[in-house]
Amino acid sequence: MELPLRTADELIDAHTETRRAARRSGSWAWMLRDLWRLSLEREGPIPVDEVHRLLPGRTREAVAEALDALDADDLIVVRDGQLTAAYPFSGEATAFAVILPDGRQRYACCAIDALGIAPMLGQPIEVDSPCHHCGEPLAFAVDVGGPAAGAAGIMVWVSQWDGAGGRRATSL
Repeated sequence: MELPLRTADELIDAHTETRRAARRSGSWAWMLRDLWRLSLEREGPIPVDEVHRLLPGRTREAVAEALDALDADDLIVVRDGQLTAAYPFSGEATAFAVILPDGRQRYACCAIDALGIAPMLGQPIEVDSPCHHCGEPLAFAVDVGGPAAGAAGIMVWVSQWDGAGGRRATSL
């Protein structure tokens, strides 16, 4: 069986990308940036009550409204009163550990998210993940321009989302 190799441009769903760009630049963009910052500062899921407290200068109502809107738009995951993901960050352990420049470890929601964190932060990171095929550990650096030389030969497996698994956020 021959596997087709495609570029990222060939796999991008234009409708999804347009919708994602509109959501990120929308009226709740301030909250998404704040949640990314909190996800970097704090390890693990963040109780929603603490999100309110950790964002001084924002009313409780504005924060609650923003959390509801971002969750409904599948840009964050709020479950059981806790923020468990703010894409690309997962507050729960995943197979995609990201080591920040200061040595702190955070988790990415998926392999593509792990690769995007260095350009997002403007800083190099390390990615630790098991091989999807054989389970062997993979560890490599990613800088703002993409995977470093030590990642040669590593492939990211991507499949198209069919929508049948529920929210995109929880079906990766």
